[in-house]
Amino acid sequence: METELENGSPVEEVNLDPFIECNTENYTTASSQQFPDQLLTEPCLLGIDEAGRGPVLGPMVYGTCFCPIDCEDILKKIGCADSKTLSEDDRERIFKKIHSYSKQSIGWMVTALSPHYISTSMLQRSKYNLNEMSHDTAIELIRHALDRKVKVTKVFVDTVGDPQKYQDKLQKLFPAIDITVSKKADSLYPVVSAASICAKVVRDRLIRSWKFTENVSIPESYNYGSGYPGDPNTKKFLKEFVDPVFGFSRIVRFSWETASKLMEEHCVPVCWDDDEENEKNGSGRAAAKQRLETFFKSPERKQAESVYFRERKLQSIGSLFEMDE
Repeated sequence: METELENGSPVEEVNLDPFIECNTENYTTASSQQFPDQLLTEPCLLGIDEAGRGPVLGPMVYGTCFCPIDCEDILKKIGCADSKTLSEDDRERIFKKIHSYSKQSIGWMVTALSPHYISTSMLQRSKYNLNEMSHDTAIELIRHALDRKVKVTKVFVDTVGDPQKYQDKLQKLFPAIDITVSKKADSLYPVVSAASICAKVVRDRLIRSWKFTENVSIPESYNYGSGYPGDPNTKKFLKEFVDPVFGFSRIVRFSWETASKLMEEHCVPVCWDDDEENEKNGSGRAAAKQRLETFFKSPERKQAESVYFRERKLQSIGSLFEMDE
């Protein structure tokens, strides 16, 4: 489907259906399948920013916008500014203007990281924190642009963590590109402002279109707010729709402290087999309060065997070596 926008250029509608239909998976989409020649032949600026880093609800969306250096004034002309200073209506209006140039001189891409992916990554055994996710997503967006032959010569990024360390990291990965990482880049560089608007508009659309795959009866008109933990509507949603057994639906980042506290207060406690075994062997929480130096001593007793291993007659590799000796 194509739409006529105010500069008269027919452009494709932004398709977010794949993420809406499968909102536990990450999703990347772009302004067009084929970027205009101007982006492939002229030196370009590329800006990166995110939306939804702090909320307990919904995805975190990373956005990038890019245009020829000579076309930066277009971004200023159409009103690109830090998305947080704009109303939702203003962001939608400016995003449509950005998109209207997608067959001429401006391109954009966004990656939506699902709340399920964010939480499972942060809580897995090998921790993958939000800063690492942010860096990796930004790096992938730059690579996507380069893979699609956009002639990127300058990159501007709103920082996550220490600006200089982040800049050095990106500069090492992309030595041929002039990279600037700074605080408040979304208010300093129009191309970052444009990326911020793209990310924010896409996140807002995904939240409004969220499909609850769980058996949760939520009225269509229900207002669950901005998703930030301090939002009264968000708090109300979390308290009303926490299941005593299954916790929250997948729109909630259950790794957030706000969500985990509510689960502790309103959900039934879970006792695992290993917990019971540890209690029997005196290795529960009470027994775990040991002096620090005990961690540096050689163990004098054999470690308690897990119920899981004992029932399945499994042995650790270490115990097999002991038997050989």
